Amino acid sequence: MNHLSEDSQNFNVRLAWTGGKSGDVMVEHKPTIKIGTPPESEGEDEFHSPEDLFVASATACYMSGFVEFTKKMHINFKSFECDSTGKLESVGRSYEITRIDMKARVVIESDSLKGKMERALELAAKYCFVGNSMKCPITHVTEVLVE
Repeated sequence: MNHLSEDSQNFNVRLAWTGGKSGDVMVEHKPTIKIGTPPESEGEDEFHSPEDLFVASATACYMSGFVEFTKKMHINFKSFECDSTGKLESVGRSYEITRIDMKARVVIESDSLKGKMERALELAAKYCFVGNSMKCPITHVTEVLVE
């Protein structure tokens, strides 16, 4: 989660078509992302689809928010993983991702941290600005394991 010092911030992306239904997504000073469409859309399945990136952006925001809240709460975790599924459905004459379901697993060292970890996960879901910008509902199932 960025600490926004201004009222707004711009995120600039350049896309260059590379043939078929593929392209390169470029963000200055960052690795290029090869994008395409799923094979069902006569695309190439070796590239990331807009649908993949949509679900990934919500998941990445959730994770970075979780990390930020654990820092603010001065608590440590051993690992974080999140499996997310975006459901693409026909809506009217088009398609929409109608929901994203996330299942997060956090591993911690001590049982005494469990409540605080669950709170950090809850806050990360609540304040995920990417997820909050999407019109589809996002569910969060969490598991905090002591190892």
